[in-house]
Amino acid sequence: MNNAWDVAEATALENDPLALRVYSSRLLGREPSLVLHGGGNTSVKAMVRNVFGEQEQVLYVKGSGWDLATIEKQGFAPVRLDVLQKMAELEQLGDTEMVDAQRAAMTNANAPNPSVEAILHAIIPFTYVDHTHADAIVTISNSAGGEAILRSLYGDEVLILPYIMPGFVLARQVAQLTAGIDWSSVKGIVLLHHGVFTFADAAAESYGNMIELVSRAEDYLSAHARQRSTGEVAQVPDLKALAMVRKAVSEARGAPVLAMLNHGSDAVQFSLRGDVADIATRGPLTPDHVIRTKRTAMMIGEDAEASVNAFVGDYFDYFSRHHTEGLTCLDPAPRWAVWPGGGALAFGVSPAECGIIADICSHTMHAIHQAELLGGWQALPEKDIFELEYWELEQAKLKKGAATMEMRGRIALVTGAASGIGAACVRALLQKGAVVAALDINPAVTTMFSSSSVLGVVCDMTDAVAIRDAVEATVRHFGGLDIVISNAGCFPASHPIEGMPFDTWQQSLALNLSSHQLLLSESVPYLRYGIDAAVVLMASKNVPAPGPGAAAYSVAKAGLTQLARVAALELGGDGIRVNVLHPNAVFDTAIWTDEVLAKRAASYGLSVEAYKTNNILGCEVTSRHVAEMACAMAGPLFACTTGAQLPLDGGNERVI
Repeated sequence: MNNAWDVAEATALENDPLALRVYSSRLLGREPSLVLHGGGNTSVKAMVRNVFGEQEQVLYVKGSGWDLATIEKQGFAPVRLDVLQKMAELEQLGDTEMVDAQRAAMTNANAPNPSVEAILHAIIPFTYVDHTHADAIVTISNSAGGEAILRSLYGDEVLILPYIMPGFVLARQVAQLTAGIDWSSVKGIVLLHHGVFTFADAAAESYGNMIELVSRAEDYLSAHARQRSTGEVAQVPDLKALAMVRKAVSEARGAPVLAMLNHGSDAVQFSLRGDVADIATRGPLTPDHVIRTKRTAMMIGEDAEASVNAFVGDYFDYFSRHHTEGLTCLDPAPRWAVWPGGGALAFGVSPAECGIIADICSHTMHAIHQAELLGGWQALPEKDIFELEYWELEQAKLKKGAATMEMRGRIALVTGAASGIGAACVRALLQKGAVVAALDINPAVTTMFSSSSVLGVVCDMTDAVAIRDAVEATVRHFGGLDIVISNAGCFPASHPIEGMPFDTWQQSLALNLSSHQLLLSESVPYLRYGIDAAVVLMASKNVPAPGPGAAAYSVAKAGLTQLARVAALELGGDGIRVNVLHPNAVFDTAIWTDEVLAKRAASYGLSVEAYKTNNILGCEVTSRHVAEMACAMAGPLFACTTGAQLPLDGGNERVI
């Protein structure tokens, strides 16, 4: 492992211990093989002047909710050192009591809660303390004979201690096992199955000790546990099976989730192992991961629904074996799965949660590969994992609850998404928590939404193959499909029926009617496995109230409305709702150029401004209004409505 310490940068901070602590913490945090997504913690001890003008020693320790990779000064909780050291002398202390006592000992009431390892940091008699869950060290620890290997690697320079729960009991154990030792000869502490601590009075030395100890473990693994390919070929993912898995997991969790596929070579090679069903279900890389990943992966068999049911049943059995009075069973749904030949899946309510789980599982799969080559992957006994998963501090979080966005975890597809109503629909869906595949013929759609919750796809909606590819890309990326807002369209130039150019007629039918049928045809097989599946088709006021010169547009939109009515009849039995919006005079869209707007206003003898509000309510209808209504039709408000047609026009006398 590379030592990234920059002497010049660090020297500029040497008169500010907390700034130096931030610097070295970030060095650790940006290395994923040391720290993943909020894992690990660091601290520095410093003398500060209190409000009475007295000097007192404070431990600045990483605060809850902060990530070492991006931590700032305000991410460290200042706790009076003497209080923490006295707490370590207690015979027993509940973790909830510990958290309360630590918070009461803080010198800044606005700081985050101190790490649960704060007491342990306090009793290590050095200025700087670093703690990581280094993959290499934990991998060796989780292998057959791992403790002996670690002792041979580190000798007397490192204390090797047995696993024990984080929090007060861990701090108490370390205090007892280190009583009377000569700390000057020790570079670190390895907690088996957990991680490693290093320390020194200089930040550079503590960081350097971490890099040195981890590098020794990495070198050992490089020499004894090189990954090997199975030589087998990855399978093409069955996208309908993926959608089925995602729906079953959502039902088990009681909320819609995404199912994001890792089809990379490492994940595929892991999934192709003949013993994968055994090794992927022994336990996590480190017990801290159980909060994110559950204890084991789910194995996906030929019957996706049966695979989920089997996992859920096993989870309830696991809870029954270990629960004590007063514990609330967590949802039994898997957080990740191994798909033999297909790679791995991460299940989460957002791309961010899926990304965290996928990262952890990627590191776990790599570690299992290596540990198997060392003699066998050996995770902690399930009772130890259960105790961390059902830790009183984690159970306390359940009681707080959390507000969730209406469409969190749902997967939408929007056409014509690069402008106007389509772009507004994408933004409205994002605000409600959905993820969105944004389709448009305009290449700008791939970059205009700077969000991991958007998959921009360039698609000509008159091209059947392109539509199929776009729908499959959506399912492959997010795991399924719940909502289709079929919006793409054009407003052809006005022509009387007599003498209408045939190309104008054909182009309108192709985009304003046939493209929607093609999209429905490709989407329905996945919508059948959707969560509260809904289709919203954008028609027009011209359906109930056509105007002269707009035959190409009006006929296509009338055909689209009839298509929606038939679709509602055909798909209702599958729980798929199909409804129609009839917007009118939505002028912030691509079809309403200044030229078209001026021409239409003139045909009614109105100014442009008067034309924009020429409705009963005297209001201007915008893309945002249409988008909000489309979201409502795809949401719970319209849960019992299908085949409906709704005008959104400010009130039009001819429609009414």
